[in-house]
Amino acid sequence: MKTFCGRANPATGALDWVEESEEYDYHQEIARSCYADMLHDHDRNEKYYQGIRAAVSRVKARGEKVIVLDIGTGTGLLSMMAVTAGADYCYAVEVFQPMAAAALQIVERNGFADKIKIINKHSTEVTVGLDGDMQTRANVLITELFDTELIGEGALPSYEHAHLNLVQEGCEAVPHRATVYAQLVESEQLWSWAQLQPVEVDGRKLLPPPAVGGCAGAHSVCDIQLSQVPPDRFTPLGPRCTMFSVEFSKPVSSAPQSHSSRFTAQSSGRAQVVLSWWDIDMDPSGSIMCSMAPSWTYPDPGSSPWRDHWMQSVYFLPVERKVVKGEELSLTVNHDDYSLWYSIQTVSEAPTCRPCCVCQAHLVWTRPRFGELNDRRRTQSYVNALRSVTESVCLGVSDGSLLPVFAHMLGAKKVLLFNCVLDANSMRGGVQILGIRPDQLSSTDLDGEQISVLMGEPYFSTSLLPWHSLFFWYCRTSLARLLAPDATILPCSATLNMVAVEFRDLWRIRAPCGTCEGFDVGPMDEMKSLDFHESREAEPHPLWEYPCRALTQSKAVMNFDFLQCVPAQPISSKGSIPLIRRGRCHGVALWMDYQLNDDITVSMGLTKPVSDEGVCEWSLHRKQGVYFFRSPWEGSGDEGASISYTFTFEPSIGDIKMDFTVDSSN
Repeated sequence: MKTFCGRANPATGALDWVEESEEYDYHQEIARSCYADMLHDHDRNEKYYQGIRAAVSRVKARGEKVIVLDIGTGTGLLSMMAVTAGADYCYAVEVFQPMAAAALQIVERNGFADKIKIINKHSTEVTVGLDGDMQTRANVLITELFDTELIGEGALPSYEHAHLNLVQEGCEAVPHRATVYAQLVESEQLWSWAQLQPVEVDGRKLLPPPAVGGCAGAHSVCDIQLSQVPPDRFTPLGPRCTMFSVEFSKPVSSAPQSHSSRFTAQSSGRAQVVLSWWDIDMDPSGSIMCSMAPSWTYPDPGSSPWRDHWMQSVYFLPVERKVVKGEELSLTVNHDDYSLWYSIQTVSEAPTCRPCCVCQAHLVWTRPRFGELNDRRRTQSYVNALRSVTESVCLGVSDGSLLPVFAHMLGAKKVLLFNCVLDANSMRGGVQILGIRPDQLSSTDLDGEQISVLMGEPYFSTSLLPWHSLFFWYCRTSLARLLAPDATILPCSATLNMVAVEFRDLWRIRAPCGTCEGFDVGPMDEMKSLDFHESREAEPHPLWEYPCRALTQSKAVMNFDFLQCVPAQPISSKGSIPLIRRGRCHGVALWMDYQLNDDITVSMGLTKPVSDEGVCEWSLHRKQGVYFFRSPWEGSGDEGASISYTFTFEPSIGDIKMDFTVDSSN
């Protein structure tokens, strides 16, 4: 039996339904999941193992049989740890069927089938009794239900239900406790992701509409690798505050709660952003602790463990406010059963209400997209490229772009496809807002005129991989009949670029698992899903968060001429690039550069040339593509090895197929 699955089609900007095997969604979920990352997280695994041994010992010291409930067992790793530590029996609950099947294989392979029962249910559906899933309530509760925000995967409701229905009163819990920390900071880089800011174009200020500029924004967390935001990019306005703790060995409530921490401002500045993370104590004494703190909080930053399944959280305050050194302040965190939000006030003020987006922009644009629109250097590049638009008929093709506004400010006769920014800048007189797709535009909509400037960043909210923005090229093709013979196309062309890289840490998310803490988890590597086509394609990652070192020069490998229409036949590119630096090549990083004109290029990848040591600096605004090799290549950089590549652009689907091989025969 087949199933239909939606996949973005860059050729149309729409969602196409394609026929896949009935197991497709399962394969895709596992191929893109963080299971491998968790299994490679030695710090996490070691601390869990220590906590489990201690909990089992405490129960045995009371003369009780050890019955374990493991909620969210995944591969079954923690259950096997519990049995090895001396548990008499373990009920391992996993709601995701393919993972439950994998856990069953792993448990059997390691010889624990008689001690561990895999239950393929949500924990709230598990029953206890002679005919139930569990024969008796457990006296040890083991869970890994946490995300970057701690409670975003429904940890609180799951714990609440477990204490009411599945575990004994006074049970041991691993982890025993979680504690959330936060710090109030001022950060130009991070605040640029919060709201649309005023823009200057040739000395004239462009203001965001009041609904956007004054919007409190969505309260949803922005999770990033905060270790990659260096301390010189923000100013702490207060100490790191302990906000609240949850003890998991006692009944847990999922009801909304509020917690405040008072402190004295240690610096003057603008309160804009709250940085937050958490740690978990695996035992009651707090002697076994696993921390999510960013590396710059460690005495030796290099000693901090890396993990991608748990990162750190950035919360944007509804409005920035002035803070004076020595001022007494109160930082408040509120949470429901799935999310957190923060507010800052003086000790005499009441906390603000839950922030809510009223402008819709925060629901449509990603946080990095706000940063991109607020990037002054990037804005200036586009403004410089648009200076020739005087007395032109301009058409903008990009989602939520400011380019049409810039064109109008620079003297364009007519501009089409404007957005709501116009409302705040009295510009409606020279523009026309069109509520149709580019391919539906007719000469009538243009009052019989021809388009003299077609412009785009390009940016489309449906784009996942860098080359999906080639949708601009398809729009240009559909509009060819309406373009003036000498029309300016901006950008006029694009290049796909590549560089082979060695990742410091990101390689872990795709590395084979093999043996983990002494247990054979090989079935994870053998699962058909890990050889599924989704895991053999490039995937999007914001590489500024994931340090890597270039082992080759960067190279433009495909060119796309927007002055011409999209060709009917595929475009192919073959070649090779030498490996020039010693290292372990994990794969290839890919990105697009856009040539606005002969003199101005905007890169969506590297922001400066690769250094002599191979250091890469990446755009903060766009994700790059990463193609992971199935096995890393270890090279000295001087044996003449090279990477051969083949790229094929398929016009019918708007996507790029690629293949790489390492050639060491030179």
